[in-house]
Amino acid sequence: MATRAPDADQLIAQLASGHALSPCTVLSGDEILLVTEVADAYRAAAIRQGCGERTHLVMDARSDWSTALATARNTSLFGDLRMLEISLPTGKPGKSGSDALQALASMAGDGSLPDVRILIRLPLLDKATQQGKWVLALRNNATWLDVPTVQRAALPGWIAGRLGRQQHTADAETLAWLTDKVEGNLLAAHQEIQKLALLYPAGPLSLGQVQAAVLNVARYNLYDLRDAMLAGQADRALTVLSGLRGEGEALLLVLWAVGEEIRILARLSAGTDHGLDAALRAQRIFGTRERLIRQALHRVPASAWPAAVRHAHEIDCLIKGIPVDGRLRDPWDELARLVLRVAVVGTRRA
Repeated sequence: MATRAPDADQLIAQLASGHALSPCTVLSGDEILLVTEVADAYRAAAIRQGCGERTHLVMDARSDWSTALATARNTSLFGDLRMLEISLPTGKPGKSGSDALQALASMAGDGSLPDVRILIRLPLLDKATQQGKWVLALRNNATWLDVPTVQRAALPGWIAGRLGRQQHTADAETLAWLTDKVEGNLLAAHQEIQKLALLYPAGPLSLGQVQAAVLNVARYNLYDLRDAMLAGQADRALTVLSGLRGEGEALLLVLWAVGEEIRILARLSAGTDHGLDAALRAQRIFGTRERLIRQALHRVPASAWPAAVRHAHEIDCLIKGIPVDGRLRDPWDELARLVLRVAVVGTRRA
């Protein structure tokens, strides 16, 4: 049975437990708030364990990586522990960076750096980068900490936990409302929660109090729209579409994402000689997306897909200024109708 990766709070607790830091630690994640909090916990642990000096280098493929190697090799005059923090925001160190990181990993692994503790901060890496020699060297010789993002299903619990830190509580309805307003933007969510601590005393928060204080800081992406549409979550799909419009997302790009998914579903629904499983593999559709696509194919009749494909084409005409009989003038509104065409079919209405 697979073990669940620790979340940010668990990683922070581990760092605060007093266990000795390994010579090299890698911190990987895309959520700025959570990665920053775990990095702060690491620095605090390093100070408690005697690191009296910290050097921070922000590196990329064009940097002089000899600086990182020289800093790691420098010996403290008084034998004190030192901390070397290397931030690689792009996740792409280049050839010289790859060689340097492999060297650092090797030295950390064989005990050649007894008086330095190295923290390397990375974004989440794509599959191709994860196979790089420098990544494999770090995985083999360093402590690797992945900081997972907070998925939407877990966001109400995360918000409740943050409210609890400031002695606030909220009911399920209030947490759901907050989730809609801060989804995809944990840093802003953190700021809004802190604002509540300034406005209201400890204790339960009402929905009205929260609504009066919290801004709409949710951030969505095209995958959120696709997943809500496939899952038959009509209300959420419209919320995400409205959010994308408000954020200035290009209409053609949103239509492409929706239309391409509908075209794939139309092809899958039409059937193949080798069956759905083979067709999904050929399209390189796996994991959560595969589950949602199977759900949509089961929910939406095969006869509905050709009309949905035509609908997407007609919206493209509207964007180009070509009127289409029976369609709304605003292509965004018509795109909402197309999204609902997929999301609502086969779903149970109250």
